[in-house]
Amino acid sequence: MSIRGLKKKQPKTFKVKIITVDAEMEFSCEMKWKGKDLFDLVCRALGLRETWFFGLQYTIKGMCTWLKMDKKVLDQEIPKEDPISFHFLAKFYPEKVEEELLQEITQHLFFLQVKKQILDEEIYCSPEATVLLASYAVQAKYGDYDPNFHEPGFLAHDELLPKRVLRQYQLTAEMWEEKITAWYAEHRGIARDEAEMNYLKIAQDLEMYGVNYFPIAQNKNHTDLLLGVDAKGIHIYSINNRFSPNKSFEWSAIRNISYSEKELTIKPLDKKAEVFKFFSSQLKVNKLILQLCIGNHDLFMRRRKVDSIEIQQMKAQAREEKARKKMENQRLAREKQLREEAERAKEELERRLFQLEDEARQANEALLRSQEAAELLAEKAQIAEEEAKLLAQNAAEAEQERQRLEITALKTKEEKRLMEQKMREAELIAVKLVKESDRRAKEAEHLKQDLHEAREAERKAKQKLLDITRLNYSHMVKYPQYLPTDTRDANFDKGSIKLDLKDIDLKRLSFEIERERLDYLEKSRKFEDRLKELKSEIHALKLEEKQSGLYS
Repeated sequence: MSIRGLKKKQPKTFKVKIITVDAEMEFSCEMKWKGKDLFDLVCRALGLRETWFFGLQYTIKGMCTWLKMDKKVLDQEIPKEDPISFHFLAKFYPEKVEEELLQEITQHLFFLQVKKQILDEEIYCSPEATVLLASYAVQAKYGDYDPNFHEPGFLAHDELLPKRVLRQYQLTAEMWEEKITAWYAEHRGIARDEAEMNYLKIAQDLEMYGVNYFPIAQNKNHTDLLLGVDAKGIHIYSINNRFSPNKSFEWSAIRNISYSEKELTIKPLDKKAEVFKFFSSQLKVNKLILQLCIGNHDLFMRRRKVDSIEIQQMKAQAREEKARKKMENQRLAREKQLREEAERAKEELERRLFQLEDEARQANEALLRSQEAAELLAEKAQIAEEEAKLLAQNAAEAEQERQRLEITALKTKEEKRLMEQKMREAELIAVKLVKESDRRAKEAEHLKQDLHEAREAERKAKQKLLDITRLNYSHMVKYPQYLPTDTRDANFDKGSIKLDLKDIDLKRLSFEIERERLDYLEKSRKFEDRLKELKSEIHALKLEEKQSGLYS
């Protein structure tokens, strides 16, 4: 078979783009595929088994429509585009999410869709509830809160609150983050699927949860109303109030729903009750309403019947999966707890190690400082010892000097006393010498006078003797015969002797007077020298006394 023949046998296809809440996928579909074929392909790609909640939605002429499962895709009124875009969304909502949503992927898709509806304000939620729901959404995305990792500003790029709530309160993004984080910190230990389920359990109690609204008129006068279809029944609302229905028809109380052109009729199970009729703007709206009513009614009746084998298997698998996940979560929580304890212990050990290292470093530094201090103290001790020796030496010298000064002082005092005594004695001697000098001067004067008198007497005696001699000589010359020879010689010799003695006494007296004068001059000179020495010693003693006073 040729390649050309194989090409001829390949079926014709068209491309579709499937848009989920958080992803996009593209598929190639055969031209003959029905809506169910494309839907099953998408469910298999997603791993989804709870297919009865979902559908493929598209928009045509401004109206949202669901792809019919029993008709060919290309035979339906779909957008003419390549690829053809479909939104994979939840078409029907469970009454109790915790009991009916069995697969984790189902829970996740519902969580994403309901979260988007709340943020887009398709479902009204109070501000307090939006903060709580936002905290569960953060727990599902980021896991357990860790203040070391989730620093302020980590939610800056996440859309968590409706714009209506942000406008309603004049709070900054940091304040909202603080409020959300306060709740988020309390969800510690909750797994992602559990956090998403808690989110849905809160959301399912909101008045607008799972309700599809359609504008209707109760009569041909076009009194504006809203018709809501949800998992519990059909509700009629006023146009300005989507929270509290004016009238409700539970699925168990409805006998039949039909439409004719734009008119749609609801017949209660009680035949006596009034039949409710309303008018829509288009026939397509009635078809869509009827399609949603049939699907919700089927699910309503299905919940109240015994589960099929497939559902029982899925529930058993879900229970096993939940038990396994619970055990796994417990194990993970235990491991996480042990890991956290180990990390805390590690941090404690690291902290302790760091503390010990710091203490060791400080001890080492202290040891170094101690060694340096010891060396410094040793040097100081050596210097102090040397200073002590020097001081001891200085003290000894000072003591010796003190003793010397004391001795000097004593000597000085004694010498001063002696000098004073000597001075007094010198003064006395000086006085005595002055007196003696006066006396000697007087004696010298007397001696001079006596000498003068003696010399005068001597001169007179000599003159007299000379006169007598001359007289005797002349007499002897005249009368030599009258004198004996011996007498003449004797008298002459006696006169010579007397003259000689008289001369000797005078000479001796003069000599003694001269000698005494010289002795007196010598003593006066010595006394003056001694006085000078005494003055020098007294002056030196006064200087030493002043210096000893300064030393003291």
